[in-house]
Amino acid sequence: MKGTCSPTSTSSGRSSTPAPPPAFDFQPLGRVVFGSGSLARLGEVARELGGTRVLLVTDPGLEAAGHPQRAVAAIEEAGLEAFVFDGVKENPTEREVAAGVVFARTHRVDLIAAVGGGSSMDCAKGVNFLLTNGGRMADYKGHGKATKPMLPSVGVPTTSGTGSEAQSYALITDERSHLKMACGDKQAAFRVSILDPEVTLSQPKLVSAVTGIDAVAHAVESFVCARRNPLSQTYSHAAFRQLEPNFERVMSHPTDLAARSAMLLGAHFAGMAIEAAMLGVCHSCANPLTAHYGVTHGVAVGVMLPHVVRFNAAAVGDLYADLAGSAGALADRVTAMLSAAGLPRTLKECGVSESILPLLAEEANQQWTARFNPREVSEADILGLYRAAW
Repeated sequence: MKGTCSPTSTSSGRSSTPAPPPAFDFQPLGRVVFGSGSLARLGEVARELGGTRVLLVTDPGLEAAGHPQRAVAAIEEAGLEAFVFDGVKENPTEREVAAGVVFARTHRVDLIAAVGGGSSMDCAKGVNFLLTNGGRMADYKGHGKATKPMLPSVGVPTTSGTGSEAQSYALITDERSHLKMACGDKQAAFRVSILDPEVTLSQPKLVSAVTGIDAVAHAVESFVCARRNPLSQTYSHAAFRQLEPNFERVMSHPTDLAARSAMLLGAHFAGMAIEAAMLGVCHSCANPLTAHYGVTHGVAVGVMLPHVVRFNAAAVGDLYADLAGSAGALADRVTAMLSAAGLPRTLKECGVSESILPLLAEEANQQWTARFNPREVSEADILGLYRAAW
């Protein structure tokens, strides 16, 4: 890939010795079970992990689609007991995690399964931290701070977006600061991820759109971030190749199982890329928009991504070219995807006031992902990105 280990050109036009690839330390997290109908294997997988009393963390909105009910049936058919905690809200806070811990203790669970989007999976990981290690989520900000063994867990994503099932981090919102706390530990990662494209067929168009754009942003940002490496870029590149041609197909043909399968795999690959590398300033910009205006995360990253790509082009334009021919072409492609999905393309369309942009920039500059942007970014730069997107 360009910018990683390909020959560099000298002023005379001759190629110099290729730079060695950067060092990295990658630890695969767990098993991945992919295939239509694979939700039915949840009980089998839980039993293999030694579970007998399973906490099922899910979103009450999924009950109409029947996914939690099918998960419970699969668990019970394997001879295990299932206890459903459906108190998950979008962008879970410590309040939801604490409620889940109380529920889990009451039912003496020995395995955790999450069926839902990123919020359900983050909440499940948060419950695992506090149930086994105690304290508050703030105690686990960063990585590797759990000192006691955690419960085995299984993740079943019902959206093609966050890729949380492929990551060891729980993103829990601090109710006071509205900032997302990234709490990571290898033990918190799901031992098994079950990827069943059939469960994504029930997504409303808007959910498919905002989660799909989020996955695209994950692929693009992880591909160029400061912590990129040959392995993470392999996942990022594969993710983009699955997501980019199938996003609009899912928008126009929502029951196309092949396109849904590609989106689910793409989101998972992007999650693996994040785990092996990091993200960038696009996600830093998105979080304050959600905190102050309730802008859905996928909408926020979608609005900001074209402007971030153009800003970063001076540093990693060759990498963007690997994805779409040029940085400008990539930015235009993301904008076209937003249009195809009927999503906002400006902050003004999201109801954001121009007067609040300096405050948003100050808060975005405090987000940890900004530090991994491939081009060094300041608060003034972030304000410029917000103004360009407004």
